[in-house]
Amino acid sequence: MIFDRFDRYIARNVLAAMLVVQVMILGLDLVISYINDLGDVEGNYGALDVFVYLLMRLPWRFYQYAPVGVLIGALIGLGSMASSNELTVMRASGRSLARILWGAMKPLGLVIILTMAISEWVSPVTEQHAEAWRLEQLEGEGAILSERGGWQREGDDFYRFGTIRADDVVIDVTRYHFDGTQLVSAEHADRAVWEDGSWQWQNIEETRFEDGQTVVDTTDKRTWETSFTPEQLNRLLRPLESQSPSDLWRYASYLGNQGLEATQPLLYFWQKMLLPFTLAGLMLVAASFVFGPLRTVAAGTRVFYGIIVGVSFKYLQDLLAPASMLFGFSPVFAVLVPTVACYVLGIVLLRRTG
Repeated sequence: MIFDRFDRYIARNVLAAMLVVQVMILGLDLVISYINDLGDVEGNYGALDVFVYLLMRLPWRFYQYAPVGVLIGALIGLGSMASSNELTVMRASGRSLARILWGAMKPLGLVIILTMAISEWVSPVTEQHAEAWRLEQLEGEGAILSERGGWQREGDDFYRFGTIRADDVVIDVTRYHFDGTQLVSAEHADRAVWEDGSWQWQNIEETRFEDGQTVVDTTDKRTWETSFTPEQLNRLLRPLESQSPSDLWRYASYLGNQGLEATQPLLYFWQKMLLPFTLAGLMLVAASFVFGPLRTVAAGTRVFYGIIVGVSFKYLQDLLAPASMLFGFSPVFAVLVPTVACYVLGIVLLRRTG
């Protein structure tokens, strides 16, 4: 049987605790963020608009807090069963520690499916729409959607993008065209507008370098011949952490094809793709604490230890992420090291328990 009576009982308790913890974390975060964001109220952007904006961002927050929800939820769910001696009775009836742990792991599959679906299809869309909606309330229609900007390469051309607006208008575009290592021309456009399936540059100033002199021309409007689409530029200019795994992979592939460094998008990609293993590792740590050193302590103590482990895990990930870009080792290792540490800690504690 996939689920027997004991498995269903364990899964129900653990899943309910995870959901309660996640709701409490999201509620607390919503209140704190609402109070903090009230300072942005001005003009058409009122207190109710702040609340609506934060509600639109809940899928992203759910994804962010999933590891903490799993860790503390498992500590509380299994801990309550340990405090009432239910786990002791199960073991006395012949239920092995591995079988109890497997029963606790089963509801994690539902959490993983939900979290990965939100990461791929929900949070990237809601984050973009939430930010666009907020800025348009503050600044009017066509507000700047991203201030990330940056450099991109396409063949022999190097581009410097300023910002992208919510209506797919790119502001402040500069193109440097090279012939080998020789700079041939530099063009600057105030904006690029997507019209009828192609980009139109507006208010262009072109500087050409010819025979030891520079020639400057200005044009009101011209078609921009490029392979960039609005979707690609949104992917290039949006914050990486809010993008879906598939978008991150396409962005990393694009950078690789252009001969550019793709460590940062790959780092976020592997963080999202390896999330199931991370959640399973945190569940293992929670179970090892309950069966080991936290078997007889109060629920508040378990929550405290869960927060300490969760914060330590987060700090280790945040430390290894820039280290992978600085020292050039694979982003996969930056993600795997904290996860493997969870598995090692959990297995060691469980072996001591017997």
